[in-house]
Amino acid sequence: MMSIKFRTIVVTALLLSALTTFWGCDYARMNEQEALQTYREQLPEMPENSVPMTGGLQTLRKADPEKMRNPLPFNTASIQQGREGYGHHCIMCHGPRADGNGTVGQSFYPLPTDLRRSPVQQQSDGRLFFTLTFGFKRHPALGFMLTEQDRWAIICYLRSLKKD
Repeated sequence: MMSIKFRTIVVTALLLSALTTFWGCDYARMNEQEALQTYREQLPEMPENSVPMTGGLQTLRKADPEKMRNPLPFNTASIQQGREGYGHHCIMCHGPRADGNGTVGQSFYPLPTDLRRSPVQQQSDGRLFFTLTFGFKRHPALGFMLTEQDRWAIICYLRSLKKD
C-alpha cells in the first residue's frame, strides 16, 4: 500500500504540472498575436486582366478539335517556323525525316509514329493541334512549352512532309 505521504507528493506533483501547463497557455492573448492579425487584413484588389479568367488551355480543352482551323497560311514562312519547332521539340523521338526513327524514340516500344504516313496526315489540323497541345498516350503535352502559333506552324511543317 502506498503511504499517505507518498500519495500526497504524487497528487501535488500532478497538480503543479497541470498548473504550469495551463498557466503558460493564455488562449485569449495568443489570438491577438501580430502574426495572426496579418491574415485578417483585406488584400488589395488585383489589377484587371492580371490573372486570365477566360480563354487559355482550359477553354481549348472543351473545344471540338474537328472544328478548329489552322490560322497560319500554308507558305514557306510557316513551314520554316514549323521546321524549327520540330527540330527543337519533336526530332528526338520522330527523327530528322519524321519517320519515327529518332535517337530517343528508338528506346520506345512501339516506335514513335511515322508522321508522313496517312494515319497522321488524314487527321484534321485541329486534331493534330489538340494532340500536340494535350498529348496522346506517351506523346507529351506541348501546350505549356510551345506557343499556339508554334504548334500550328509544326502542323504546317508536317503537312509539307506528306508521304504517298
